[in-house]
Order: sequence, then C-alpha cells, then structure tokens
Amino acid sequence: MAAESMASRIFVAPIRDRILSPIGSYVGRSVHSAGYTMLMTCEAIIKIPTLLNWRNFCEFLRQCYLAGIQSLPVVFLVGLFVGMILSLQSGLTLMQFGLERFIAEITGAALTREMGPLMTAIILTGRVGSSMAAELGTMSVSEEIDALRIMSINPVRFLVLPRILATVIMMVVLTVFAILIGIFGGALIGQAQIGVSYDMFFKGAFDVITYKDLYSGLTKAAVFGLLISMISCSEGLRTTGGAEGVGRGTRRAVVNCLLYIIMFNYIMDSFIFLFVYGR
Repeated sequence: MAAESMASRIFVAPIRDRILSPIGSYVGRSVHSAGYTMLMTCEAIIKIPTLLNWRNFCEFLRQCYLAGIQSLPVVFLVGLFVGMILSLQSGLTLMQFGLERFIAEITGAALTREMGPLMTAIILTGRVGSSMAAELGTMSVSEEIDALRIMSINPVRFLVLPRILATVIMMVVLTVFAILIGIFGGALIGQAQIGVSYDMFFKGAFDVITYKDLYSGLTKAAVFGLLISMISCSEGLRTTGGAEGVGRGTRRAVVNCLLYIIMFNYIMDSFIFLFVYGR
C-alpha cells in the first residue's frame, strides 16, 4: 500500500495536476463560453421585432455608421491593394505561358469567392470586433450592465441586437464595395504592367462572376459578420476584473474571431463547392 501511495504521488498526481486539470478547465470554459454565446445570439434574434422601437432603431443606425461608414477608408485601401497584388502576381505567372489576358477572370473570381469576404472580415474584426468587446467590457466592469438590468432594460435587446444586425448588414455591403474596388485596382495593374486594357479587364472580370459566386461570397460575408458580432459581444458581457480584464476580453475576442473566421471559411468552402458548384 505504501508503494502504491508513493507511485501515485510521483506519477499520477503530476499528470493530473499539470496536464489533465488544465485541459479539463479549458474544455469547461470553452463549453460555457459557447453555450453563453449561442443563448445570447438566439435571444437577440428573437427580439428583432423590438427594433421597431424608435430608440432601438436609432442605436441600430448608429452602429451601422460605426461599423460601415467609418470602415470605408480602410476597406478601400486594403481592397485596392489586394486587387493590385492579385492582378500582378497572377499576371506575372500567366505571362510565362502567354495567357496574361486571363488575369481579369482570376482576379474577379478570387475576389468574389474568397478574398473579398475574408479580407473584409479581418478588417472588421480588428476595427469593429475589438471596439465592441472593449466597450461592452468596460460597461460590464463598471456595473453599467447591472444598472440596465435594475432599470428593467434588457442588455441583449438594447446593446447586443443592434450591434449584431448592423455588423451583419454592413459586412455584406462592405464586401461588395471591397470586390468592386479590388477589381478596379486589378485593372490599374493590368493596364500599367501586364498590358491588358481596361475594357478587356472589366469585361473579363464581370463575365466570369456568376450568381453562384455572388451568392457564396455574400453568404460567407453574412456568416463572418455574425461570428464577429456575437463573439465580441459575448466576450464583452462576460468581462470581469477591471481594466486588465477588459484587455484580456478584447484580446480573446479578436483571437477567437480570427480563428472561427478561418475555420468557418474552410467549412463553408467545402459545402459551397459540394452543393452549389457540384464538385
């Protein structure tokens, strides 16, 4: 018995305390976080009719301005240069085979299906998602969220719902804007460095884009917008620990948003190519 007790202290206890306990704690926190986020999102969806209230609708418009209009300059610059990079890199490769005229098709399809939604989601994660998490986290640690509940104001209806809807809608709008700007940037490089005229580039880019491409790209944009808003709001509402806790919550929100965007991007690509394109 003494030998078994000694072996347990030497081998079992370190494994339990240093490996199994942290893993179990992490899994438990992750499950709790996922459950809280899903319940919060479902409650927000149920309360969509409350936007008919003038005060809630004004907050929704304010969030649309913050998430959409103020993000336009960054989306413009990133979309322009991403289109230029796609056009340049694909053009340099295709020129080796005398196929540089196809850079428009490659640029248009890549921006619509993949790069447009993805780069817009990354921009909104850094700009809008972090802002949501920090703002709601500050309200949470300063007990403003509790004050709303005391005044019989539902924080999900008043704070979360406008942010989720505004982010989803503006994500789709900004994605369309990013695609158009990216095609324009690609046309600039096609004319200046590859030798493809503007007319040929725009005709090739818009001819290759089908309704399936738009459907898949904008669906991904809406899902990314939902992920950004629900994860950021959830992290903000669950923030504790003062200013340091706000920093931790904001960091977790950004990291989790980026991870889920990348994962859902692959999952949605698999389903889209299987069910939409039949491949």
